[in-house]
Amino acid sequence: MEIGLSSYGAGPVPELLAEIERAAAHGFSRFWLGEHGGWDPLTVFAALGDRAPGIDLATSVVGTHPRHPLALAAQALTTQAATGGRLTLGVGPSHQPVVESRYGLTWQPPVRHSREILEILGPVLRGEQVDVHGPSVTAVGGVSAPATAPPGLLLAANGPRMLALAGERADGALTMWTTPRFLDEVAVPIVTAAAAGRPAPRIAVGLLATVTSDVEGARERVDADFRHAAALPTFRGLLDRQGSSGPGDTLVAGDETAVEKAVGRFADAGATELIVFPVGRPDDHDRTIALFGGLARR
Repeated sequence: MEIGLSSYGAGPVPELLAEIERAAAHGFSRFWLGEHGGWDPLTVFAALGDRAPGIDLATSVVGTHPRHPLALAAQALTTQAATGGRLTLGVGPSHQPVVESRYGLTWQPPVRHSREILEILGPVLRGEQVDVHGPSVTAVGGVSAPATAPPGLLLAANGPRMLALAGERADGALTMWTTPRFLDEVAVPIVTAAAAGRPAPRIAVGLLATVTSDVEGARERVDADFRHAAALPTFRGLLDRQGSSGPGDTLVAGDETAVEKAVGRFADAGATELIVFPVGRPDDHDRTIALFGGLARR
C-alpha cells in the first residue's frame, strides 16, 4: 500500500513547491493537492516541473462542473508532460452548495454528470477523439499531446453508485473519511466488481491522522474544524452509512504503535494507497509526518 501526503496549499507558491520537495525527502510516494479556494493544483504541479524527483503528484480533487472536459484534459496532459509523467488526475463533482453559490452554475445529478464527464475525459486523456452530445456537455475532437502518456484518472466517490462508476469508467476511486470496515464491506467490493475485466482498480483513501498523546482532544478539534464539510450531503451520507457521528470518529489517532496498527487495517481492507491529512498541534504534526514518512519508505 502506497502512502501519500496531502496539503491544503495555503502558503505562497514557492513555499508549496518546497513542501512537495520535503515530502519527497520524507519518502512519501505521492503528493496530493486539492482545490480549497486558492491555488490551482494542476498549475502548481506544472510549476514544479522536474523538481522533487521520486515523488508522484495527484489532485484531490479537481471539480468537474466549472471545467469543460476537453479543457481539463488539455490542462492535465500539459501538467503530465511538464512533470515527466508523474500525474494522477483526481476529479469529482464537488458539492451542490459550492457549485451553485461559488460558481453560479446549475447542479447536475452527480452520477449522471460524472458519467458524462468521464465518457469524454477518459478517452481524450488516452489520445482518442470524441464526438459526444450529452444532456449537459458537448465535446467534439481531442487534445494533441505528443509523446505524453495518459495520467491516472480517479473519481471521488463515497456512495455505492459513484463507487461503481469509478470502477467502470476511471482507474479507481478516491474516498474520504472511510473506515476500514466500510472499505472492506462496501467500497472495495463495489469498485472491484465494476472494474471486472480491466486492470485492478486503485482505491485511494483520504485519512485524517495525528500521532498524539491527546486522542480525545484531537477528535474534538477535528469535529469542530470540519463541521461545515461534515454537513455537506456527500460526506454526511457516508458518515451515516458507516455509523460515524462525525469526522472525529474516522480520525486515526494515538501513539506511533496505535497509528501504525490502524494503517495496517486499511491495507487489510483493500486500500491501495492512503492520502494522509496531518492534523493537530505543531509537535503532533511533526510526529505524524515522521511516522507516515517512515511507513512510506518501507
